[in-house]
Amino acid sequence: MSSENLHAPRERLSQQTLNLHFAIVSLMEELDAIDWYRQRADDAEDETLKELLLHNMREEMEHASMLLEWIRRHDSDFGGFLKTYLFTEGSILKEEQAATSRGVAEGGSDTSQSGAARGFTVGPLRDR
Repeated sequence: MSSENLHAPRERLSQQTLNLHFAIVSLMEELDAIDWYRQRADDAEDETLKELLLHNMREEMEHASMLLEWIRRHDSDFGGFLKTYLFTEGSILKEEQAATSRGVAEGGSDTSQSGAARGFTVGPLRDR
């Protein structure tokens, strides 16, 4: 998987960037494992094996959730997006439209190098 590798020289990356990279790659691996276990469970004909695979899948979900929470706590921009979109009940696209109109990532870091903390998204560009 290409994202396991660093895309810039390690010595030029901050420890925070490295830690976030480790967490993100680990999250990707947990999500892959969830997908693999679910597919195998669907394909299994033995009910005991199916239940065992589903149990393992749920363990991977726990791991993924823990990693996501760690990322939220260590990246305020990501945390802002999670706050905006997770655990909502309505249309996700309507949530995005509302977030874009008020400036996405409320509560995100003002010192971020990304435009997201300042409310920049590609949303307005879609309508052109």
